Amino acid sequence: MTFELYDIIVVGAGHAGCEAAAAAANLGNKVLLVTMDLRLFASMSCNPAMGGIAKGQIVREIDAMGGYSGIVSDKTMIQFRMLNKSKGPAMWSPRCQSDKMMFSAEWRSQLQQVPNLDFWQDSVDGLLFEGDRVCGVHTFMGGDIHSKAVVLTNGTFLNGLIHIGEMHFSGGRMGEPASQGLSDQLRNHGFEVKRLKTGTPMRIDGRTIDFGKLEEQKGDDEVVGFSYLKHDPIPCQRSCYIARTSRKVHDILRKGFQYSPMFTGRIQGVGPRYCPSIEDKIERFSDKDSHQLFVEPEGWTTQEYYLNGFSSSLPDTIQYEALRAIEGFEHAKIYRPGYAIEYDYFPPDQLHHSLETRLVHGLFFAGQINGTTGYEEAACQGLMAGINAHLLLHDQDPLVLSRSEAYIGVLIDDLITKGVDEPYRMFTSRAEYRILLRQDNADTRLTERSYRLGLANEARYQLLLEKKEKVAALMAQLEQTSVTPDEINGLLEQHGTSPIAQRTRLSYLLLRPQLSLFDLIEGVPMLASQYALKDRFVRECVQEAEILIKYDGYINKEYDLAEKLNRLESFKLPVDFDYHTLTSLSFEAREKLNRYRPETLGQASRISGISPADVSVLAIFLGR
Repeated sequence: MTFELYDIIVVGAGHAGCEAAAAAANLGNKVLLVTMDLRLFASMSCNPAMGGIAKGQIVREIDAMGGYSGIVSDKTMIQFRMLNKSKGPAMWSPRCQSDKMMFSAEWRSQLQQVPNLDFWQDSVDGLLFEGDRVCGVHTFMGGDIHSKAVVLTNGTFLNGLIHIGEMHFSGGRMGEPASQGLSDQLRNHGFEVKRLKTGTPMRIDGRTIDFGKLEEQKGDDEVVGFSYLKHDPIPCQRSCYIARTSRKVHDILRKGFQYSPMFTGRIQGVGPRYCPSIEDKIERFSDKDSHQLFVEPEGWTTQEYYLNGFSSSLPDTIQYEALRAIEGFEHAKIYRPGYAIEYDYFPPDQLHHSLETRLVHGLFFAGQINGTTGYEEAACQGLMAGINAHLLLHDQDPLVLSRSEAYIGVLIDDLITKGVDEPYRMFTSRAEYRILLRQDNADTRLTERSYRLGLANEARYQLLLEKKEKVAALMAQLEQTSVTPDEINGLLEQHGTSPIAQRTRLSYLLLRPQLSLFDLIEGVPMLASQYALKDRFVRECVQEAEILIKYDGYINKEYDLAEKLNRLESFKLPVDFDYHTLTSLSFEAREKLNRYRPETLGQASRISGISPADVSVLAIFLGR
């Protein structure tokens, strides 16, 4: 097979690979996406859901920048919920259940509409090099395919090993072969390679579940979705359910511990601390007699259910026996058992913040290959790798989002400056500027920057301008409009807040925690006639205006703090400096700085083990 010269080759069509290929091609590059199976784009190999705590913010950031994860999620969701609504807006996180077959099919449909993007079904077993530069890939069937840059998004496929009890076999996912050769080649090229593990629960036949014994969990009445582009709401939703384990279930599972690959040492990789297997939860939280489980449908038409919280690598007979001891699952049948999978990853301190590797020019890593876990974490890395591969080929500075600009920036900075010793998952607690990085304002943070780059299209940009104009006009109107006691006291008493004695500005009344801007619009005739709250776009504008008014002091405080800390990012550190010569630094600081090679003083300050005193020494060294 003879191939043309490509600008960028993307290896793997998971969530990272799909976003990388789309971004690079939409920026005008000739791109080839190589995958083992052209039927499985962005496969939901674990839970059939997108978003969640902090993850939902990432999906909205991807969408704001012109990525596809939000669009595909909105088109294929079967349930939507906005999590953490009882908390402040910094914590609100959108999440949806997806039809996993439709999700993959929709991704394929979207990608096939992208110009400059070709596809090739094959296995990549090696890279092509010219000195310290990558120049293409070698595939099992097609041989050498040349390119100017390569993005690796291999997920769990690099030397993947599946474990079920005492049985283990090669595989990247159940029923799919592992990828061989790449890890060994890159190790020989000087890369450090380590092992991680993850797992997934059994899949259950919904026809055999007694849902009457479970707690129903319905979706929200208002379906906000992920994409800032206008879309049709889903006409109906499917329910999820909550089940619980018991002491009897735990006792059954314990019978299998002697066969567990995790406890017997056959699994060497470290698993995700924040998403442990059921046997790990029983062992670590031995004082608990019950754990909550979420029963999630996998699509509109299938009867397959995902038992979230019951991930296991125990023998299938033990898994099945324990399942039938859970209330509501006494007669359950399964499609397949849960399993654990070990795979290779490359510690991400071997990358620049652009996600280009330090050792090989033009080679980018994105997704689980960098030690992350989760569809959303992978997708945003793919987006950034695709963008930065394009910028590299056009001799432009890389796009590096700061920690105050996006959760994407927090994630990548954490990977590079702190490293990974367990699968990395995003949480709101990892971000210092949570009130700046809300899910509602991802477009105002990122769309204009992406539009200037050439990725976010004109429609997105015009929608952003319209939103900014409406929000500003509404805020000005609230500041300029006053109401009399006769006009407003009835509404105030209705919402349990004290009446006013004189004419008062609406913006001042909005500061009361008992009142929302939606309440004021519905209760003040002048506002009600101007704002059609049934329109989703209008509701988004109203919500953002309310947040900006109610939390103005907190937002400005975080902006000031971010500005002060971001000054450290302007202090560049020398690329090849030997930090061992700076004896005023602690020994740990010298070791870490030589290993991680931070590019700025700000990055250096976030490396674990670098103290404020070490930062001061570096500042003096820089003449600051």
